[in-house]
This record gives sequence, C-alpha cells and structure tokens, in this order.
Amino acid sequence: MISFTLLVCLIGVALFFDFLNGLHDAANSIATVVSTRVLKPEYAVVWAAFFNFVAFAVFGLHVAETVGKGIVDAQIIDAAVIFAALVGAIVWNIATWVLGIPSSSSHALIGGLLGAGLAKVGLSAVVWSGVIKTVAAIFVSPAIGLVLALTLVLVVAWSSLRLTPLAVDKRYRKLQLVSAAAYSLGHGGNDAQKTMGIITVLLYSQHMLSGKFAVPLWVVLACQAAMALGTLSGGWRIVHTMGSKITRLTPAQGFCAETGGAITLFLANIGGIPVSSTHTITGAIVGVGASRRVSAVRWNVASSIVVAWFVTLPAAGLIAALAFYATRLITR
Repeated sequence: MISFTLLVCLIGVALFFDFLNGLHDAANSIATVVSTRVLKPEYAVVWAAFFNFVAFAVFGLHVAETVGKGIVDAQIIDAAVIFAALVGAIVWNIATWVLGIPSSSSHALIGGLLGAGLAKVGLSAVVWSGVIKTVAAIFVSPAIGLVLALTLVLVVAWSSLRLTPLAVDKRYRKLQLVSAAAYSLGHGGNDAQKTMGIITVLLYSQHMLSGKFAVPLWVVLACQAAMALGTLSGGWRIVHTMGSKITRLTPAQGFCAETGGAITLFLANIGGIPVSSTHTITGAIVGVGASRRVSAVRWNVASSIVVAWFVTLPAAGLIAALAFYATRLITR
C-alpha cells in the first residue's frame, strides 16, 4: 500500500499523460479540417475538444476494461508498475511530439505497461489475448481506414457528377464539420479510456475499489477533461505533418478521410479494442491521396510514420522497464 499523497500524485501523472495524449493526438482530429481551411486552427481545436469530452456519454467503457485488465495481469500491478508505465509513455510522447512524428500515444501506454510488467515478473505478466488483439489492430485499423476512405471517395465522386467544382467544395466544407466532429468523438471514446483503465486498476491495487472491474464516474470525467484540455492546447507540428506533408486534401477528400477514420474508431470502441487514432487517420489520408494517383502520396513521409508505429511499443516498453528498475533501486 502507498500513502494517499503518493496515490494522488500517481493519478496526477496519469492525467498528465492524458493531457499529452490530447496534445499529441489533436492532429488526428483536426489536421484535415485545418489543412482544407474549413476551420481556423483556434476554432478547430475547440470543436475537437468538445467532442473529445462528450464521447463518454456515447460509448461504453469497453476499452478501459481491456487496458485495465487485458494487457498485463491485474494481480501484478502496483504503484511502481503504473508509475514506470506512465514514464515510458510520457517520455516517448514528448520525444515524438518535439520531433513532429505522429506516433501512437495509445501504443506508447500499452508498451509502457508491458515493459513495466515484464520488468517485474517476466512473461507471466502478459495477457496474450489482449496483447494479440492490440498488436493486430496496428495493421488492421489503418487498413480499414484506408479501404473505407477509398470507398467514400468513389461514393462522393459518383454523387457529385452533376455538380460544379464550386458546389462540391461548398457542400463538403459543411459536411467536413460533421466528419471532424465524428472523428473527435471516436478519438475521445477510445484514447481517454486507456488512462481510465490505468487509474482504475491502480485504485483496485490499493484497495480503494473492490468487486467487479468498474470505472468510477469521477475518473471518467477527469480523463475526458484532461484529454479535451490537451486537444485545446494544439500540437501544431504534427498537424502540419498529418494535414499537408502526407498529401494535399480538398474538403471532399478531408470528409472521406475523417469519415473513414471515424467509422473505424466507432467499431473499435464497440469492440473494446484499444486502437491508435494516429494509425487510423494516417491510413485514411493515404487512401484518399492514393485515390487520385499513387504519386500524390509522399511515401517517404508515410513510411517514416509507419516506422514510428513499429518502434513505439518496444521503445516505450524499454523506457518503462528502465524506470521500473530505477524505482526499485530508489525505494529499497
């Protein structure tokens, strides 16, 4: 058992990670709507933050349950494991944010949990069913986003045959507000829940909660608010990478990318799968760009993002493992 003060500090660190998650992943929600000039950046972040916050009222807490008890064995989780996992995720998030690399905050946290759990008890800590589902999502979620975005491009093209380019632009400038809201809703419903799971399992480990795994309402509200505040704070380097470096987008294309990504996130939220909103929207943007022509996608930028996807889990895990060993040495 740890002191109440230390418990509060750990919850504060978790909420700080959630804030960084919103800051880091703000680009996922607003990059396309900013790059197409449908909304100014300062208005776009408010739009995204609002829908990030209200997501808890739309989706259940299935993702929180997966993270809380489906990545590492809940029985081995203690304050040191949670602290190390958060350090691994936060350090990796800050490093990639500074470099403007749209890596996954979600997988940074999961990598941190795995690294800390492995450092404590070894392979017996791993809940393989949850890890396999999460790792599979690294490949599946961007692929689904890509296919859905490509399909939507075809639907939009056929439905706009009799419209002038100006009329198409005007229509999808309005519809992109809806698609950006839907994507932000899906983002808030998936990413904020990961921190909810971390805080809740910490409370169970300290016997502050008992019985069946359930996330307290105050944890839900605190995590949603932290993510919304992070989104409000921007993350403009990554917005630039996601919104214009991969490919140039029109309002209609932005609508297709956001809608394809939103549908993917909705499916993941319903299934309780902790996916990466970064991976999802990147796949959708690449799909939209490739629908014009393959050369429209800057594949060197896209490939560097994909490399970051594969590095995130082991990198955050290694940092977390080192943090766990350091914590153990200090507290002996």
